[in-house]
Amino acid sequence: MTHDGAVLALDIGGTKIAAAVVAADGAMGPVCRVPTPARDGAAAVVAAAVGAGRAALAGEGVDLIGIGSAGVIDPATGLVTHATDALPGWAGTPLAREVATGLGATAYALNDVNAHALGEARHGAGRGLRDVLVIAVGTGVGGALVHDGSVVVGAHAGAGHVGHVAVAEAAGLPCPCGHTGHLEALASGTGIAAAHARALSSSGAGSPRPGTLTGADVAALAATTGAEGALARAVLARAGRALGQVVGGLLNVMDPDIVVLTGSVASAGELWWEAVRGGIAEQAMDLVRSTPVVAATAGPEAALLGAAAHARAEHAARATASHPSVTAG
Repeated sequence: MTHDGAVLALDIGGTKIAAAVVAADGAMGPVCRVPTPARDGAAAVVAAAVGAGRAALAGEGVDLIGIGSAGVIDPATGLVTHATDALPGWAGTPLAREVATGLGATAYALNDVNAHALGEARHGAGRGLRDVLVIAVGTGVGGALVHDGSVVVGAHAGAGHVGHVAVAEAAGLPCPCGHTGHLEALASGTGIAAAHARALSSSGAGSPRPGTLTGADVAALAATTGAEGALARAVLARAGRALGQVVGGLLNVMDPDIVVLTGSVASAGELWWEAVRGGIAEQAMDLVRSTPVVAATAGPEAALLGAAAHARAEHAARATASHPSVTAG
């Protein structure tokens, strides 16, 4: 038995893998989630993704698989060209081919933030708009521009690395990409937690806590009273302002219809949002300053929706290229 017209969608991240069957109208079946065995290597991650896909299929079948994955993905080949240490050995993995072999269906892959953006553009806050800029602020900072329903991937499939734009307030801070002074080092959840630890250590407002605070922990502290709460608010505001300055610059360059902010940090509260708006106002030209900047609405499984949409569109495009229509002359 097959799911007519449905796509099996996979979302492969550094900590978890999600899989679900997605119908043509965006309706989604039960989502299967498994931990990502990142430290066990690329083969183990692919095997886990295939296993999650089988569980989501529940014994049925599909003809197409859409994959959103961490790393830089060449959408033409489904090859992982670059990846961070979050997935050791992931670069060089022929992802689409290996998943296709494991599950017995045609597979297409793209970057997970691109997949998330496509899902948000088609089913969320960007629905019906021509140019949708989506920025994901979580463990890192990523982004994607969706134009006329397709992700703009760039000449090297690397477009959208918003977190690797230089900002003055991040000067000297090490970035996971190996450079310094990039937005991600300050405005990501990881960057916010690190900034709070530095500020706490130097201010005398408190002692470092056992374990590692997350960006969400800092946001929670920002809602408290006392010196530590004030310090957390300052850290959160600084991160939001830096992000807003970059968003303002991107508005000047791209002029999208809307900017959609998503990811765990986007849930940090109104203080963060006010700081983002303030940073945008500092940098955006009058022409684009009124562009809506909103929270995502497609939900936590937006990347699955986007991966499925990408697989359908890519499959249709390749079929048309292979079998061009014949017109009467």
